[in-house]
Amino acid sequence: MTRDQATCGYHILGRTAAVPKLAAGLYVVATPIGNLKDITIRALETLAGADAIACEDTRVTRKLLGHYGIRVPLTPYHDHNAAHARPKLLERIGAGEAIALVSDAGTPLVSDPGYKLVHEAREAGYSVTSIPGATAVIAALTNAGLPTDRFFFDGFLPAKAAQRQRRIGALARIPATLIVLESGPRLAETLAALAAELGPRQAAICREMTKLHEEIRRGPLDRLARHYAEGGETRGEIVIVIHPPGQNEMLPDAEQLDAMITEALATASVKDVASEIAAMTGLPRRDVYKRALVLAKER
Repeated sequence: MTRDQATCGYHILGRTAAVPKLAAGLYVVATPIGNLKDITIRALETLAGADAIACEDTRVTRKLLGHYGIRVPLTPYHDHNAAHARPKLLERIGAGEAIALVSDAGTPLVSDPGYKLVHEAREAGYSVTSIPGATAVIAALTNAGLPTDRFFFDGFLPAKAAQRQRRIGALARIPATLIVLESGPRLAETLAALAAELGPRQAAICREMTKLHEEIRRGPLDRLARHYAEGGETRGEIVIVIHPPGQNEMLPDAEQLDAMITEALATASVKDVASEIAAMTGLPRRDVYKRALVLAKER
């Protein structure tokens, strides 16, 4: 059963705004990454007009709703229950309800399980609407003082040292500013691994974006690694932004190229591998394709 339209509304600047009930569908809503004022009027209207809000942590989302006087039922949707919760959410949309999807902070689908819900909603023919807004990735990129014309977001690096080293090696030749996320306890170790693979590239550590204790610390990767290893503050949400490679860094030698191709062939076709590695390194696609064919036959 859907909510009575009379209950739809939100409070802002001492006033109460009534909003109409939303049409059936899935609404992907960006929420603040720290400062509760960083939310759009459209997002407030969407949250207030929904039948239910699917969220990672009900305690976090309830704080936001309470701040704006929004009274809408919450339902958990996160990594641990997504497989069980997703069919129920899709069933509710099919029955005519409007479901808003939010993450704990920022734009949903960036490092959370929202992708599968959007994919299956579209496959079922349901309406999906994006309500844009805050994202820590773009906030960090625009504050870092590093090139912004091309960037590559890679989420969290692997926790295991060997896997992390291989991943950083693959990222090393991407001709774009790199953006990764990290937790406080792992920050110094990750920066040391980045410095070992990428050298003293300039980087920025963006911590607690939009919050009271926001900090942007810039410098070479090795110097930043030492700072945090020696006790630099690591509490809060952290985004690492890294300068693009120099021209010489983007060109792998023959052994490195073979290693990149071999690893990629484990999960992709020769055609896709050639396109991906050519884009990553700047090497001619036809040359990568020829070498990938040889290695594929050897496999």
